[in-house]
Amino acid sequence: MSGSAHAEAGRDGGPPDLRAVGDRIDALLDASSSGGAVARERSEELVRLVADLYGTGIERILEILHGAGHLDDEVLALLANDDLVASLLIVHGLHPHGVEQRVEQALESVRPYLGSHGGDVELLEVSDEGTVRLRLLGSCDGCPSSSVTLELAVEGAIEAAAPEITRIEVETPSHEPTAPLISVDSLMSHVRETGPAGSWENVPKLAILHPGGIAEALVQQTRVLGCRVGDSLYAFRSRCARCEHGLADATLARRLGGDMDSALLVCPSCQAHYDVRRAGVCVDVPDLHLDPLPLLTDNGVVSVAVPAPVPS
Repeated sequence: MSGSAHAEAGRDGGPPDLRAVGDRIDALLDASSSGGAVARERSEELVRLVADLYGTGIERILEILHGAGHLDDEVLALLANDDLVASLLIVHGLHPHGVEQRVEQALESVRPYLGSHGGDVELLEVSDEGTVRLRLLGSCDGCPSSSVTLELAVEGAIEAAAPEITRIEVETPSHEPTAPLISVDSLMSHVRETGPAGSWENVPKLAILHPGGIAEALVQQTRVLGCRVGDSLYAFRSRCARCEHGLADATLARRLGGDMDSALLVCPSCQAHYDVRRAGVCVDVPDLHLDPLPLLTDNGVVSVAVPAPVPS
């Protein structure tokens, strides 16, 4: 294994960081451009040939398993649920699930987050040209973080599950008989004008939380507070909206008269109460709220979307 490959491997000798490997491939292709257009074309051809070789091998493995009677629905489900294997199957057109099913599964993965803001999303169509049409439902469009939710949660989940999608169009609630279709880029223009885009980051500390558990983690330059209520996991910026102190020592309390899954996050400094399931709205001062962060859980891996640091 080369030095670069070793650099991408886990420190414990485990599997490499797949995102880092992909970034490294892109960087090497970009570096090859310094040798001129011919060098760049040869590098891209090499990558294509290697990819085609492995794709043919993967297809042959599936044929052998099928011929031996071992490629049943259970095995297919295991393959489709493994992120690395699924991505390879998608690249080579071998994934057992069609693009519409994968898009619907992606939306299902972000519905708990949208639901925490009183909203939902409906899949209207996946066109033959690779365009996904969605409709936002409920009050998600009025949530303080609805724009970030749209770009990082919904769009990110779809792109991960169906990279062949070329465009995402969103139909927003309207009283008109036919609501206009607005592209994600148009909807996000005001967000990009006010600050840099965020990024998804893996947060292992949140993946091991038990119901009623709270944990703080430093992600990039953002302190993130995660809490689990029942089967649902939520993430917020670790900062009280009233006293602006950190929430690392916050506690979860059951709301008076609420069901078992109701939860209030209590600030350890000023004792302000925040409704976890209602996007962190402050019970004591309704005009205040925590800053919720988009969160995805995929095969036990928890990722949180954090804003990019603002240049000084």
